[in-house]
Amino acid sequence: MQVAKKSGIGMDGGIASVNSDTPDAVKLVGPSETVRQLVACNPVVVFSMSGCCMCTVAKRLLFILGVGPVIIELDKHSAGPDVQAVLQELCSDGQKPVPAVFVGGKFLGGVETLVTCHIKGSLVPLLKDAGGLWL
Repeated sequence: MQVAKKSGIGMDGGIASVNSDTPDAVKLVGPSETVRQLVACNPVVVFSMSGCCMCTVAKRLLFILGVGPVIIELDKHSAGPDVQAVLQELCSDGQKPVPAVFVGGKFLGGVETLVTCHIKGSLVPLLKDAGGLWL
């Protein structure tokens, strides 16, 4: 017998998975699983800090292109520091963990990678393939 599951973001920042056979059983998962599920369920996700100028550049570029990304402002999220630690693990060469842009369930990178892809002409096709842009 298959068991249906529902997921949502909990008040503490974790993702709650509810097993439909046992509706009283709710399991909150950690920040790694939170990031994984958010990027798996949304075509474009941006992890940001509200006062970060580079985050603003990344979000505005996506908005200008017509993308409506899911935006997680880590400084306003209860699990922000934990999620930021997970994002730091994805970054290489001392790169800052925010903004962190995910397209099609994969880590694209920060603002430098986003702008580079746009200048090279590869960003729009990438966004279209992920379902984040319908032009």
